Amino acid sequence: MTNNSNKNTFFDISKYFNSTNLKKDLPASIVVFLVALPLCLGIALASGAPLFAGVLTGIIGGIVVSAISGSQLSVSGPAAGLTVIVFGAIASLGSYETFLLAVVLAGLIQIIFGFLKAGIIANYFPSSVIEGMLAAIGIILILKQLPHAVGFDSDFEGDESFFQADHENTFTAIAAASNMISYGAVIISVLSLLIMIYWPKIKKMSAIPAPVLVVALGIILTILFQNTGLALSQAQLVNIPVVNSFSEFTSLFSFPDFSQINNQAVWTVAFTIAIVASIETLLSIEAVDKIDSLKRVSPTNRELLAQGLGNMTSGMLGGLPMTSVIVRSSVNVNSGGRTKMSAIYHGFWLLLSLLFIPVLLNKIPLACLAAILLITGYKLANISLFKKMWKNGKDQFIPFVVTVLAIVFTDLLKGVAIGMLVGVFYILRTNLRNPYFFKFEENGGKEVIRIKLAQEVSFLNKAAIQYTLINLPSESDVIIDGTDSMYIDRDVLEIIHNFKHNAFSKGTIVQILNIRDSYEVPSLKELVYKSRKNN
Repeated sequence: MTNNSNKNTFFDISKYFNSTNLKKDLPASIVVFLVALPLCLGIALASGAPLFAGVLTGIIGGIVVSAISGSQLSVSGPAAGLTVIVFGAIASLGSYETFLLAVVLAGLIQIIFGFLKAGIIANYFPSSVIEGMLAAIGIILILKQLPHAVGFDSDFEGDESFFQADHENTFTAIAAASNMISYGAVIISVLSLLIMIYWPKIKKMSAIPAPVLVVALGIILTILFQNTGLALSQAQLVNIPVVNSFSEFTSLFSFPDFSQINNQAVWTVAFTIAIVASIETLLSIEAVDKIDSLKRVSPTNRELLAQGLGNMTSGMLGGLPMTSVIVRSSVNVNSGGRTKMSAIYHGFWLLLSLLFIPVLLNKIPLACLAAILLITGYKLANISLFKKMWKNGKDQFIPFVVTVLAIVFTDLLKGVAIGMLVGVFYILRTNLRNPYFFKFEENGGKEVIRIKLAQEVSFLNKAAIQYTLINLPSESDVIIDGTDSMYIDRDVLEIIHNFKHNAFSKGTIVQILNIRDSYEVPSLKELVYKSRKNN
């Protein structure tokens, strides 16, 4: 659900720099930065793009998108859901510069989506599906990070798909990892998990974020393990590009080839990226709002504008397409982030780390970052969420579980699509059962059946109303009351009038109350007025 409550948030600068928010946003931003770094690199590697492109996309997603966005907790960057599209696009378009043009155009298309208010589709994601997506991401984080925790790093960081690019799947990768354990990585991940669990419980120490301590410990142990049997290989560490001079830094940028503007294939890729990135962003925004302790609501149309500007900037400088990303956003929430400054700071940390401390960052073991993500996964897929959905009834629990399983065994977008189909089925079933209120009344000693139609009677209610009218007892008095109806579909009106016309053959007397010959779809103003009047 969306509203405009945040539309002036960006201009209320003071609240972003007060001490209450700063002491939460700064530590959270460091944690998000530490998690985002390997994810940006891993997704760039899987996409067949330069590693710098992944970090650059994270920087732009943090600084540019977060500054414009109305979401307070969402973090944007390169997305695992786009890796297959990006990899194929770079190959089919023939050059990375041509692909960058497609990214710029995709951003422009997203801006158009924002102005057309396409973000409204986020209102139609069933809550059970969003909850299922969060739980599924939690389970995926646990399953995907287990190999990294034991030092088996064949799959790229950030992968969310069941079937992996290395021809393994999630389960076979875990089985393979069990036969290729690196004891140095295991020691680091176990100690990191213990710190993540118990450090926050020590009140005097809680001012230092546990993930920061975990990374510091990881770096120290990596150095101590050198030249021993516990030494970690470079594949088990973060691998950020090392920049030795400003000229070397500027040489990493790439620029779009605008001479391909008339290339139809470029536009096809641009529309594909724009649509997929927009859907994934809207799903992520809805999910982040679900886990926001302050229950703020993000303006989705503004988010599309922000993402569009971010993708245009990324494409112009040599980056990858981006979305709002649920993993980094979840880490932000779980680390105590309060405002968008957390995401903005994380973008600056990415930039500064690339310029000044790449050698130090390349000593961070993936095993300690796996521990951070394992805890995040546990919090997202906590058993209490499954219990809550069970108590909500099967119309909520079944779409929830289907979404979880579908995402875990396919990927995010396919899984959500399957969950949506099941969720919509239950919504339709509920709607079909509730187009009217059925009541028996007495009138002069004679029983009268009153059918009071709901506020909105759509085409989806046609079958239920037709079935009810056909199966009414013969020789009865029937009142069809449309007093409360703001809208009745033409097909339903036709059924009602046909029923009255043919009722004499069954000896049925039909009275129609307050039902017009035609209806227009009511405006929001009319619905509000009607609601107030009824209350």
